[in-house]
Amino acid sequence: MDMSPKEYQQYVQQKAKKSPIVKDVVLAFVIGGLICVIGQLIQNGWSAAGLNKEDAGTATSCSLVLLSALLTGFNLYNKIARFGGAGTLVPITGFANAVVSPAIDFKSEGFVTGMAAKMFLVAGPVIVFGTLASVIYGVILMLFGPA
Repeated sequence: MDMSPKEYQQYVQQKAKKSPIVKDVVLAFVIGGLICVIGQLIQNGWSAAGLNKEDAGTATSCSLVLLSALLTGFNLYNKIARFGGAGTLVPITGFANAVVSPAIDFKSEGFVTGMAAKMFLVAGPVIVFGTLASVIYGVILMLFGPA
């Protein structure tokens, strides 16, 4: 079968599965919102336990990272992600999942050369560029002062 690039493109578009964009957006919104609600409930729990607002926020972050790591370890986070899509990329839980997943995948290669070396495979660039951006913003703020 001899096709021109244009004909091939039309053929691919005919065969491609249509994306349910509205459904995907709604599910991402619901799942992301649910994760945020759970985070708020955890923070309220820490506040009720007697922590001040700042300490409750820190404890909430730690709790969400732990919960995310456990869900990733039990292969539940991936199931939630398949259902809720981008909604699971809520920064702290998605970041924890991005660190734990490669660590689990490469643990068979050893503790140092497998798990430890590959743990930041996905999250490493985020850390590097996040740190670099914060340094640049800090220098700009230092030079030009607050508005």
